[in-house]
Amino acid sequence: MGAAWRRFVSAAKAPVGLWRTSLLTRTVVLTVALSGIGVTIIGGYMSLTIADNLFSSRTNQVLSETARAASTAQSLFDNSVSAAGTIDVETANTAAQTAIRSAQSSPGGSGFAILRTPGQITAQTMTSTSSAGLDLSVVSTELRSQVVSQPGALHYQSITLEGTGESRPGIVASASLQVPSAGAYELYLIYDLADVQSTLTAIQQTLIAGSLALVLTIGIVTFFVVRLAIGPVRRAAQTAERLAQGFLEERLAESGEDVIAVLARSFNKMADSLQTQIVRLANLSQVQQRFVSDVSHELRTPLTTIRLAGDVLYSQRKSFTAENARTVELLITQIERFEIMLTDLLEMSRYDAGAVALEVDEVNLVGLVEDCMDQLGALAEQKGSSLVLEVRGGYGDSEVDQRRIRRVVLNFLGNAIDHGEGKPIVTFIDSNEEAVAIAVRDWGLGMSSDEVERVFDRFWRADPSRQRTTGGTGLGLAIAQEDAIAHGGRIEVWSEVGQGTCFMLVVPRNPLATWRESPLAMPPESESLAGILESGVVGKRDSR
Repeated sequence: MGAAWRRFVSAAKAPVGLWRTSLLTRTVVLTVALSGIGVTIIGGYMSLTIADNLFSSRTNQVLSETARAASTAQSLFDNSVSAAGTIDVETANTAAQTAIRSAQSSPGGSGFAILRTPGQITAQTMTSTSSAGLDLSVVSTELRSQVVSQPGALHYQSITLEGTGESRPGIVASASLQVPSAGAYELYLIYDLADVQSTLTAIQQTLIAGSLALVLTIGIVTFFVVRLAIGPVRRAAQTAERLAQGFLEERLAESGEDVIAVLARSFNKMADSLQTQIVRLANLSQVQQRFVSDVSHELRTPLTTIRLAGDVLYSQRKSFTAENARTVELLITQIERFEIMLTDLLEMSRYDAGAVALEVDEVNLVGLVEDCMDQLGALAEQKGSSLVLEVRGGYGDSEVDQRRIRRVVLNFLGNAIDHGEGKPIVTFIDSNEEAVAIAVRDWGLGMSSDEVERVFDRFWRADPSRQRTTGGTGLGLAIAQEDAIAHGGRIEVWSEVGQGTCFMLVVPRNPLATWRESPLAMPPESESLAGILESGVVGKRDSR
């Protein structure tokens, strides 16, 4: 059931994805839809107009025949009166019926009826008559009332004829007759309009087929026209993608003098300019990287000599005056800082040159973090901060470069000690099936949003005037970020002024493996934090 539902959802998302990603699809669908609406409106109007014209034409023809038939029958009745003023109504009726049949020459004539108008008292009575098989129920009471109330006019009414298992449209027309000595009679002529309906159906089917063919043609023409129009744009996008991937020699074909050719030439000029600038900047970057690397290597020899000389002086500082001894101590401190900076510069030059290779081992990150906390425990105690470890997961081994992960954790802890204002520092570890997260949280000075945006910039420090216990060159976080990226992970940072700072490292369990979400929230919180902050207890908390 779950697999079937996923297949259904995937199938439902496919059209949506195509609609969002394909300009050609959107253009063709919108054109066909709007064309279909327009053709439907026009076709419907034409169908109604044709139907009205066909019905009006046939109605006029039926009324004309009805008037002719009524006139002929009335003449026969008038001429049937003898010299003595008498009339044989039945003989006249028979003659009138024959004349009416002759007058009803239009296709679809289904019969007629001569009915006596009710409520009369006359000297003679002519028998009402109708065509054989005619259903007199098609003559409605309303129509008969109109004939009686307006005897001098022609009347008609649309009807439905039943027979042969189907209903057919029809029309009944009427006129009044005056039979001498027999009174008023009503003449009704019935016509079957099945032929008109067949003609209208054929026209409507032709309109529908023509409309569908027209919409389909519009869709096909739109497809090819839009494809022709966006083809150069698609090729430009593909070329731009290739340029972004580093294939700087890619260019668009130039042909013709139209706007597409102008676009191609402008694009190629831009690509030439970008290539020139990129090559120039790459050369400058290589020169800069080589310079940093060469200078760093060249400085190691004199620095080693200076270090040896400084160690000799430092070992004999007790024989110096107090002022000279302090000078020697400062010299050793700065030499150590210089060594750290030189090491960081060499590391950054390796990253810039793309010459970094991970030395992966199976490492228990909980034990690694504990070692880092033990290493900086004395320094934290000196600053008045307690180091607390809260382990929520991550006891299994992960494949990482432990030297680089250790460097990242030491950097996080060192920054927290420097800026933690003597408050507790909590390190969180958690994991899921894909990744492991290590977060270091302090409740010290914190940083503004502008400072957070620059925290990974090289040689940038939030407060250059502040004395740092751990030294620092301004390259620590930049290197840490490169270490995380080298593992396929990332570093997240949260900070608020006066609320403290949290740095979190998330790395996959296997180098460069895919992972979707961090095991820890940012910043991580727990119910035990309030007690930790109040007590300031130094030690390890295991939340297993």
